[in-house]
Amino acid sequence: MENLINAFLSYERIEKGLAENTIMAYGRDLAKFLAFLSKQKRALADIRRDDIVDFLASLYRQKLDSRSVARHLVTLRNFFRFAVAEGAVPADPTLTLESPKIRRSLPGYLRLEEVDRLLEQPDLRTPFGVRDKAMLEVLYSTGLRVSELIGLRVGDLEMKMGCLRCIGKGDKERLVPVGRKAIEAVQNYLSEARSLLLRKRRPGPTTPYLFINRLGGKLSRVGVWKILSDYGRRAGLRGRLTPHKLRHSFATHLLEGGADLRSVQLMLGHADISTTQIYTHVVEERLKHIYKAHHPRA
Repeated sequence: MENLINAFLSYERIEKGLAENTIMAYGRDLAKFLAFLSKQKRALADIRRDDIVDFLASLYRQKLDSRSVARHLVTLRNFFRFAVAEGAVPADPTLTLESPKIRRSLPGYLRLEEVDRLLEQPDLRTPFGVRDKAMLEVLYSTGLRVSELIGLRVGDLEMKMGCLRCIGKGDKERLVPVGRKAIEAVQNYLSEARSLLLRKRRPGPTTPYLFINRLGGKLSRVGVWKILSDYGRRAGLRGRLTPHKLRHSFATHLLEGGADLRSVQLMLGHADISTTQIYTHVVEERLKHIYKAHHPRA
């Protein structure tokens, strides 16, 4: 089964072009499933629907929430679809299984005054502060995912047009508008700080990536998380600051300002508008406010 799992992961990576983080998540989920089958002493060809149910039940016993269990089921569905196509199993045991019911929680986001406080934290007297200011401004101005942010290249920004080009999930390219303040922060970073950080780079070709680390190389996901977490503490924000919280803040503030859901979907890079609909609570609150402000009997 290990060989089949490796073949499946290669197929998802090469043929379907899925992101490396998705491939890694599939690998972790299937490793858990393989360990479960080993304990149950079940061969791949003998797996039935009840075995899948038992596996999912074991995840609940490990205190995983319904969202995580649903993700494991998606992994298994994709894997067994591949296994059937390859002739490794006679039938797909996941076909009649329903996904766990997921209660969609409202995403956490920052208030406008909290965003202002956060953006004041970087020390613009240092190259790292100038870099971090530009990074925070871009994240809040565009709603980029952290993987999209660290993948930005210098040439991806169209300063005069006020937009940037990024590669999202599934290697899909999109154009995203960038605000004036974010552009100014990036221009300041490019003219004053980036060249200073590049001096610490080991001999070799210059990195094309926009945001670079202390050694002049590409900034990592973990690096961005640590930077944001530190600035969140300094700003006294509620809870831990993450790239996704800034992404949620971007979407929420757009909708509060009157943007339509379809436009926000395009800017966030959501393939399906149902994903964006988690933000409809903002639209509903705005409608309530308009009603109370203008209806004579509100």
